[in-house]
Amino acid sequence: MGDLFMLRVTMGICYATFSASAWSVNNFLITGPKAYLTYTTSVALGAQSGIEECKFQFAWERWNCPENALQLSTHNRLRSATRETSFIHAISSAGVMHTITKNCSMGDFENCGCDESKNGKTGGHGWIWGGCSDNVEFGEKISKLFVDSLEKGKDARALMNLHNNRAGRLAVRATMKRTCKCHGISGSCSIQTCWLQLADFREMGDYLKAKYDQALKIELDKRRLRAGNSAEGRWAPTEAFLPSVEAELIFLEDSPDYCTRNSSLGIYGTEGRECLQNNHNISRWERHSCWRLCTECGLQVEERRTEATSSCNCKFQWCCTVKCDQCRHVVNKYYCTRSPGSTWSRGKGST
Repeated sequence: MGDLFMLRVTMGICYATFSASAWSVNNFLITGPKAYLTYTTSVALGAQSGIEECKFQFAWERWNCPENALQLSTHNRLRSATRETSFIHAISSAGVMHTITKNCSMGDFENCGCDESKNGKTGGHGWIWGGCSDNVEFGEKISKLFVDSLEKGKDARALMNLHNNRAGRLAVRATMKRTCKCHGISGSCSIQTCWLQLADFREMGDYLKAKYDQALKIELDKRRLRAGNSAEGRWAPTEAFLPSVEAELIFLEDSPDYCTRNSSLGIYGTEGRECLQNNHNISRWERHSCWRLCTECGLQVEERRTEATSSCNCKFQWCCTVKCDQCRHVVNKYYCTRSPGSTWSRGKGST
């Protein structure tokens, strides 16, 4: 998984650690209930799957989920409250819940297995609940325990983060699929037994990316926020926002200009980024990436011809290997570059 993630074992306990620029579950190990240490590996793997999905979803966007954006806690007060932050929280929370749920259903934890609470009950016309439904209740519980515990703040940003954590967990439920098996004489399928399964995590990433595109900017009641900062403890995020937006991603601040490098904000800009064009096997959104990353940011598109090596002329040999030649071919790649003497800059933030 590269430099972002590593596991180390000390005295029989598995610790999951990310680099300083990424999310770390060590915060939980310091402050969280020690009874839940058995889940830390799965939690870390789930958070890592969220990070990888974030990078995939934003690969051809001006903001491309850089490592320095992957801290989940607002404790150091360096985090913004943009729609990009909302996605990071949602996809990380969903990743943890997805992985824990999957491991639970596979029997990886002693105290957890399939959700059979509905088995035998009528689900609809011609089908009943049965089989092994994925235990999202358990996955949601552990995800909430780990991810929400990293939020130490009591201000508007903390409430926003907790809300988006929950929106990520709701996305796991929203994308679950009903899978059925037929029963009956001679395969007549007169009755079906059905259970709920997790969707592929890529589908969940697509779902949350659509939520990101439609994220809502929220103006909070400052008087309630001051009340929430009192010594009596913070109020629940569900009290801060209307029930109608509980599954939506929310943000408090407009995004900065991601075109131009800004070291103080940790923004790298789009100069030097690769983009795609002249390829019919990519989506329309990807085909427009050079316009979005380069042209709209005042940069030019530079074509570079490079030589690549790939396997070719592969043949199956009995038994049982496949042997291939290594063929060289020229590949055209495109990058955003600044034209000589250019001082053009953008004045508005956009992703």
